[in-house]
Amino acid sequence: MAQNETELIDRCVSLAGDDVTYLKDFVVKLPASRNTSDPPAAKNSIMLRKNTVYRFTVCTVDGSDGEAIIKLFDADQMLATNFNPTSGKIYQSFNFNCSRTGPYTLLISFKDGKKGRAIGVMSYVRRQ
Repeated sequence: MAQNETELIDRCVSLAGDDVTYLKDFVVKLPASRNTSDPPAAKNSIMLRKNTVYRFTVCTVDGSDGEAIIKLFDADQMLATNFNPTSGKIYQSFNFNCSRTGPYTLLISFKDGKKGRAIGVMSYVRRQ
């Protein structure tokens, strides 16, 4: 059964926690890729403010082949991700303490280049 997009977003927002304020969501649907070293990814530009803590949460939609991975970049440098390559564990969320106001890039992809649908949520936690 297909899940209603609004319900999916609401569910993911609630998983971000009671201590945050919802800011923005990212709805992603990606095809499978044969190239697992460079899987397809949804790229989103976001503006973040210095001295602010943000939480990034990602929810894989039921029925997806892959598990969603979310990564935060400043230019070409990855700053944070919900995926630990050493253990292979994928976390629901991560917090990011922003030290520079400006544009950042949020990438959402699926582990091993599998196809899937996901919801990413950006939330405000607190000012530093």
